[in-house]
Amino acid sequence: MKGQSNAGTNEVGNVKKTVIIIDDDKSILRTFSKILLKDRYEVEIAETGKEALEKLSKRDYDVALIDIRLPDMDGGDILMKARNELSKTVKIIITGLTSTNLGNVMLEQGADAFIVKPVNPDQLLGLIEEKLREKKTRPV
Repeated sequence: MKGQSNAGTNEVGNVKKTVIIIDDDKSILRTFSKILLKDRYEVEIAETGKEALEKLSKRDYDVALIDIRLPDMDGGDILMKARNELSKTVKIIITGLTSTNLGNVMLEQGADAFIVKPVNPDQLLGLIEEKLREKKTRPV
């Protein structure tokens, strides 16, 4: 609606929250990008772990959506190799595997949350917003 305030949007003083989507599935990249752009996030994508590590070394992101299985490494590898770069980033693992054990392993390796495919757009946005709120209240 026109004239509505930005309260509840993902902009802070006209600065959009940034998300990197790390996944080798082009349909996931397109779908997640569309959902996040519509909700006013700035989005970047990486299709391999190597590409993700390069991008993570060059800028900070508010959120990283990381697929558990990539062609060149898995999500746990990214969490470990980019531990410093991701220290202030909300890290959400995306998996097609329904094993909660795997999700718990990723949480132990530094992920803030995990979500199982297929992902409901409202569920994804809700999880991102919840984790960003939690991050704001974390002691530094």
